[in-house]
Amino acid sequence: MRRREFLLGGVALAAIGLIGWRFGFGPAAVAQAATGSFPVSMSEDEWRARLSPDAFAVLRQESTERPYTSALNEEKRAGIFHCAGCDNPLYSSQAKYDSRTGWPSFYEAIDQSRIGTQTDYVLVYPRTEVHCANCGGHLGHIFDDGPQPTGKRHCINGVAMAFTPGAATLG
Repeated sequence: MRRREFLLGGVALAAIGLIGWRFGFGPAAVAQAATGSFPVSMSEDEWRARLSPDAFAVLRQESTERPYTSALNEEKRAGIFHCAGCDNPLYSSQAKYDSRTGWPSFYEAIDQSRIGTQTDYVLVYPRTEVHCANCGGHLGHIFDDGPQPTGKRHCINGVAMAFTPGAATLG
């Protein structure tokens, strides 16, 4: 085998591996919600009974919904965005903005104690995964390209949240 064939074969295998990870037949297919102990804990069967199939795939298996498919992306009313799994209040409409990415985006959580983060390598390079601190459900990712005052973009799957219109602050 010549060097060129060897290198092209390696690139092809890497591409197949990345595609497999992303579309559910590689290591990402066995990814689960954040590990650890959380105040709200249920069996897989209980989560499946509680959540829609799409919400289960995102919250419990770290899937990603297709961009521009969530009604919450266009939600403009004042209110609070809660975890769809456990009703933990996560984000205020006051911190929501249009990132033009196709997913609901926020520059900060209501309170940092309501979310947790960990590093994921599903796309090979490190990203900051964000999950619900109450149930461990996968919400999305946090990037460093958001607006002020934080410079952060919490890119959240709409299916991972429920919206309650009304006051945009707690209390």
